[in-house]
Amino acid sequence: MVRIGDIQLNDFPLLLAPMEDVSDPPFRALCKKFGCDLLYTEFISVEGLIRDADKSVRKLDIYDEERPIGVQIFGAELDSMMKAAHIVEAAKPEILDINYGCPVQKVVCKMAGAGILKDISKMVRLTEAVVKSTNLPVTVKTRLGWDENSIHIVEVAERLQDVGIKALSIHARTRAQMYKGHSDWEWINRVKNNPRLHIPVFGNGDIDSPQKALEYRRKYEVDGIMIGRASIGYPWIFREIKHYMATGELLDPPTLEERISAAKEHLMRSVEWKGIKLGILEMRRHYSNYFRGMPGVKDLRARLVTEPEFPVLLEILDSIADHYGHLNSVIAN
Repeated sequence: MVRIGDIQLNDFPLLLAPMEDVSDPPFRALCKKFGCDLLYTEFISVEGLIRDADKSVRKLDIYDEERPIGVQIFGAELDSMMKAAHIVEAAKPEILDINYGCPVQKVVCKMAGAGILKDISKMVRLTEAVVKSTNLPVTVKTRLGWDENSIHIVEVAERLQDVGIKALSIHARTRAQMYKGHSDWEWINRVKNNPRLHIPVFGNGDIDSPQKALEYRRKYEVDGIMIGRASIGYPWIFREIKHYMATGELLDPPTLEERISAAKEHLMRSVEWKGIKLGILEMRRHYSNYFRGMPGVKDLRARLVTEPEFPVLLEILDSIADHYGHLNSVIAN
């Protein structure tokens, strides 16, 4: 069993990466349904939390079906991080996670997210302060370093463990790479094989198939895998990986009916959680992913992303099976 503090997970847990504007409750519910073991929220600004900003506070919504779940925060000021830790604890997640990996400029320029990779000592101080401010197990998600000339992840892992974190997730790219280029899991393997390290180490980056998940498990000896982009519009990735690891056989990709059902469930949950207007608007980014690989998907997506009425959207989704049913055999992941 893999343990994060007192939380017990299975022998090789699959984690959902915290993704801005993606990892909300409607999407998390689908990932959990299809086999994800540990969910994380979208990252939440500590400045937004301590100022009671609606967008930040709303991201603390947690439902029992999602547990265990971690709430991820980002920030750069010690006092704000400590105050936010208390707010997160009141929301009663199982885990508090700190984001030291987001590479986008609007976060980095504030020395938050991956920006703090330029100041490892400050990263350690912030982490220690958060650990001391909460009874929740604290985990960290980070990158290898700022760029290829400043990769200190083995040292970073030791120092973060020493101040009390209970698990570490590593995206195997530098900030300079953003989401491009090769993810170098050899560095994650070095962290995992460091005899001083005893906390779980989870790998993240480029896992987009069951075959690669098993290969990376064996080759890099991680305790589990965190999956991000490969799950968008394809929450079935979790069950497919688990099945392949257990049997060595690939599951058939989801049928057209399964894709329609998941898209409808996602839409309905989105409307229920966000309200009609916002739920419909924010669902629009997901449709093309659910029907990826289907001939004519651009025309279908155009209808779905322009229709403002909830009942009509359900009718469009219901009509897909009749209109495209003969294409079931050509739809692939």
